[in-house]
Amino acid sequence: MLGIRAFMNQTDKTLKEARPKVAMAVTNDLATDNRLQKIAQTLTKMGFSVTMTGRKFKHSLSVHCPGVASKRFSLWFNKGPQFYANYNLRLLFYLLCNKYDVFVANDLDTLPACYVAARLKRKPIVYDSHEYFTEVPELINRPRTQRIWEKIEKNIVPKLKHYYTVSQGIADIYNKKYNANFILVRNFPNKTSNEKQGKFHPPFPTDLPVVLYQGAINLGRGVEEAILAMKLLDNTRLVIVGAGDKFENCRQMVQNEDLSSKVILTGRITPDELSKITPFATIGLSIEKDLGLNYRFAMPNKLFNYIQAGVPVLASSLPEIKNIVNTYDVGFIIDETTPEKIATGVKHMLNSPAVMKRWKTNCKIAGESLCWENEEKTLKAIYQDFLPESL
Repeated sequence: MLGIRAFMNQTDKTLKEARPKVAMAVTNDLATDNRLQKIAQTLTKMGFSVTMTGRKFKHSLSVHCPGVASKRFSLWFNKGPQFYANYNLRLLFYLLCNKYDVFVANDLDTLPACYVAARLKRKPIVYDSHEYFTEVPELINRPRTQRIWEKIEKNIVPKLKHYYTVSQGIADIYNKKYNANFILVRNFPNKTSNEKQGKFHPPFPTDLPVVLYQGAINLGRGVEEAILAMKLLDNTRLVIVGAGDKFENCRQMVQNEDLSSKVILTGRITPDELSKITPFATIGLSIEKDLGLNYRFAMPNKLFNYIQAGVPVLASSLPEIKNIVNTYDVGFIIDETTPEKIATGVKHMLNSPAVMKRWKTNCKIAGESLCWENEEKTLKAIYQDFLPESL
């Protein structure tokens, strides 16, 4: 009996050691990166041994991604060129000092270290472009910094063989720019991840209609405008879930405009908690502004989280977002992200109960196809070649 048990244990150990090891790098702290965690778990199910690498902040949440290892670096710098240099050097030494079979760079800011490690170790590298990095709003008014990142992109991306991105618009830009073949892997939620749970109580009252914004609170996301829109709305509550560069500005704006009774900022929460909160919303906001090509062709994961949760969307008229909302008839489009337009859109939706009912029904129908269970099939095809035939 002991011999059989020892044999089984040795067999399990051998199989674990045979699993190809994948390092997935991001510059965030891993805890709320829903796309990264979904992809890591898909790769784990395929037979890979996955480690997510990121950075550690003083107030970082714990990482909960079953079956996936994580490594977070405490850095000397947390912003600016010093941060990117500090992170990429730490990441490079880590990758070189540990055994990995596949390197995955998530966005341009992790690509230098991953590319050098892959070349030195003669291992494959995959580039997952979460956005059109050189056209993010934080760079478009900083031409010198933008040129540096463009140079890094032009020096590395044409040499890659495996890459994918989040929207067709961004894929088209890369394909034309580098004569490449970027594959589309959209950031859809799991089909069952946003079901309302009976005993769960959200961290906000639900006695009034809830207008929900979830995601990064950064430049151009429309969060400040949504806060000011609440001055024009009665019997409605705005809930903002997330954090970012503009979080403190938004918190101060709520106080200065005397909107504390109408606006709730929850701060950062885990993807699991977010999936429980979303179904309690009445309207979901995806009101990014047209600040550069990155936002123009964005496919925010919040949009699909709302749809999966059965929550009609109030959205800006950016082409990729507008196409989803109109194709599946799941919400209302505003032509400009201003407090007045947002308030008018919210009023129109709340005053149209029959249309809201139709939108909610269409969300459920759309959610059957706009889900990770379907989208991960494309991802699996990309990584299948890195698996040995025995797995």
